[in-house]
Amino acid sequence: MTEEAPKKLVELKDLQLYFNKGKSNEVRAIDHVSFDIYEGEVFGLVGESGSGKTTIGRTILKLYEPTAGTITFDGEDVTKLKGKHLSEFRKDSQMIFQDPQASLNGRMKVRDIIAEGIDVNHLAKSKEERNAKVQELLDLVGLNKDHASRYPHEFSGGQRQRIGIARALAVDPKFIIADEPISALDVSIQAQVVNLMKELQKKHSLTYLFIAHDLSMVKYISDRIGVMHWGKLLEIGTADAVYNHPLHPYTKSLLSAIPVPDPEVENNRQHIDYDPSVETDGKERTMLEVNPGHFVLATEEEAATYKVQQK
Repeated sequence: MTEEAPKKLVELKDLQLYFNKGKSNEVRAIDHVSFDIYEGEVFGLVGESGSGKTTIGRTILKLYEPTAGTITFDGEDVTKLKGKHLSEFRKDSQMIFQDPQASLNGRMKVRDIIAEGIDVNHLAKSKEERNAKVQELLDLVGLNKDHASRYPHEFSGGQRQRIGIARALAVDPKFIIADEPISALDVSIQAQVVNLMKELQKKHSLTYLFIAHDLSMVKYISDRIGVMHWGKLLEIGTADAVYNHPLHPYTKSLLSAIPVPDPEVENNRQHIDYDPSVETDGKERTMLEVNPGHFVLATEEEAATYKVQQK
């Protein structure tokens, strides 16, 4: 009996999003990006600020209209969804935002913030059922029932992010885009939130797109990782392959910038500088498989060099 192949939940094909297209100040926020996210996996997307990570997340959720390319969710073309089908897609796909303070309405009580999706999608038949669902969600993210009647400003950053996670889970989604969900939090709180997300992912069979600039945190939570720079996807592979056997020079430079908690090692290790001019040298580059499941944006010659370097 053969093992069933994993099901593709999200599929991006040649996705492009250009701002000011055709003008002198044209910005290629997403430049011919293709990748899949399989059901039940955590796909990490990393890169510096301005690399296009957040734009990809928002385009998948149809907050931006792509210039070209397709986004498929559970077999349906997201770019063509309207009316009832669009509402169903938005129920199945939720977002956890970077700044928990800015993304929560300060004039609403926590109970109403969490229940917003429940109300919009008519998921509770009575006030009692609504309150019970909110209580269940608060328990799920480690908050107590007294928190329901309080306002966001009364909580710490980590607690506010837990409220944001509860709100995302309220409509029982299949897919969650976590957009830099820990970057606004203290380092001591970051691990708590990431561990909570891992627990919830296993418990509810969720699929995540986890967007961040911290490669070490992405490696910890992700099954596979994609590396972005200037709107392009430069490398994609398992978390272990990308972290321990990077191919693209940009990935190597990102990894070399991660601090090591040993002063002697930190002072003596070599930081790798990346020259981005290689991306504008006019050569045609495509995603090539250098090792099984490990792809890099390269010419045939560059891919052959990367393969030799791996040996």
